[in-house]
Amino acid sequence: METLTTRGRAARFAATALGLALLVAGTSWGTDDHFPFGPFRMYSTSNPPDAPAPDTRVEGVDSTGAVVGLGQEATGIRRAEIEGQQARYVADPALLAAVADAYAERNLGAAKLVEVRIVIRWYGIQEGRPTGRWTDETVVSWRAGR
Repeated sequence: METLTTRGRAARFAATALGLALLVAGTSWGTDDHFPFGPFRMYSTSNPPDAPAPDTRVEGVDSTGAVVGLGQEATGIRRAEIEGQQARYVADPALLAAVADAYAERNLGAAKLVEVRIVIRWYGIQEGRPTGRWTDETVVSWRAGR
């Protein structure tokens, strides 16, 4: 078995010290975007036992008036990507036109979308258990031709 040279030990020590410094800095000041050196709050926090539970979805209305689910299979866009950019969509609803375009590309024979909206369904929770009640909140919507 060979032993490490002094230079090899110094390089390993420096890499370990850098990794630990990034981990401490990310934990103290980082966000989810800094993972794996920042916190990943999805698994480190929880909602209070009586707080409603959100379920975000994207839906569209086509030219016939039908409501269409705009999930990953329909658009190629993952829900997490929508949720992660939700503040941008709220600030600029015209960005939702890209979701309509993605839907049109994947569903060539489908009626054209005239509206795209992000809706949060808030499920009622009491003492950590579902109540069976829910409410929908449209956070942002875009209409074609606006």
